[in-house]
Amino acid sequence: MSEPKFTALGVDVGGTKIAAGVVAFPEGVVRARREIPTLPQRGGAAVLADMERLVSELAAEACAAGHPVQGIGVGVCEIVDRSGNIASANCLDWSSDSVRQRLSKTAPTVIEADVRAAARAEALFGAGRHARVFLYVTIGTGIASCLVIDSQPFTGARGATGTMASGPLLHLPEMWQERESGSLEQFAAGPALVARFNALHGNAQSGQEVLAAASLGNACAIRVIRSAAEALGASIGGLVNVLDPERVVLGGGLGLSTGLYRDTLIATARRHIWWPGHRDLPLVSATTDAGVIGAAATAWNCLSNRL
Repeated sequence: MSEPKFTALGVDVGGTKIAAGVVAFPEGVVRARREIPTLPQRGGAAVLADMERLVSELAAEACAAGHPVQGIGVGVCEIVDRSGNIASANCLDWSSDSVRQRLSKTAPTVIEADVRAAARAEALFGAGRHARVFLYVTIGTGIASCLVIDSQPFTGARGATGTMASGPLLHLPEMWQERESGSLEQFAAGPALVARFNALHGNAQSGQEVLAAASLGNACAIRVIRSAAEALGASIGGLVNVLDPERVVLGGGLGLSTGLYRDTLIATARRHIWWPGHRDLPLVSATTDAGVIGAAATAWNCLSNRL
C-alpha cells in the first residue's frame, strides 16, 4: 500500500541565505524553490518578517498550482532541543513561539536544527539512503555534524548534538596574531577563510573567492585553505574513530566544493583515522537539496503521523 501524498514547505535558514521550497512527498521532489539573503545583522525580527513573506508567497503559488501546503518545516542554524524549541541565539535571536505563531498562519509548523534536517534528507533520498549508520557534516557559513542511525538523526540527551566546531580549539594549526584561541568554525568555515585571507592582504568577499584564488596559485589563499581543511579533516577523522559510521556525507557550499579544500580535508581525515578497517571509508558528497528537503521532511514526519 502506497503512502498518502503530502505537500510540505521546507525552509532552510542559514547565516548567509534563506532557501525555501515546496516539496512533494513521499517522492521528496521539489516543486518550487526560492532563495533570499539572511542578513542576520539586521536582527531577528527583520529576518523573521522576510521568512514569513517568503513562506506566504510560496504557499500561495503551491495552492494556485493545486498543491496546498499541509505543513511547514523550518531548519535553523541554532541548537534545537528535543521538543523542537530553539535553545541558542548564536546567529538569530528567535523565539520558537514567535516562529511557529507567524508561520502557522499558513500551515502547521515544526522547527528542527538545520544540520539534522539536512541529514534527514540524505538518509531518506540521498547519499545516506542505503547506510544504517552515517555521519553528515555540513561546511559553509558554519560547520556542524549529525550522526544518523536507521534513517533517524541522533538528537542526544538535549538536542545539542552537531556542535563539533563551536567549542574552543586549543591547538590551532596556525595562530592568529590578534587572538590566542578560537573555534574550529572560526578557523575553517567560509567567513573564517575570508577573514584570514584578507588579513594576509587578500581581497575576497566569500569563501568561494578564496578557493578561486587558491586555484589560481595565490600562496596566501593556499595557506589559508590548506590549514583550514587540515584542522577540519583531523576533527572528522576523530569523529570516525569514535562513532564508527559506514560513510561520511559532506554537504554545504564548502563541503560540496572541489579542489584543494576538499582534497586536503579528505586526505587529512584519512590520516587521522586509526583503525585499518576505517581506512577505505567513503567520504562522499550530499546528493539532495538537503536543507530544503530535510526541513520539509521534518514536517512530513511530524504532521503526517509517519513515525
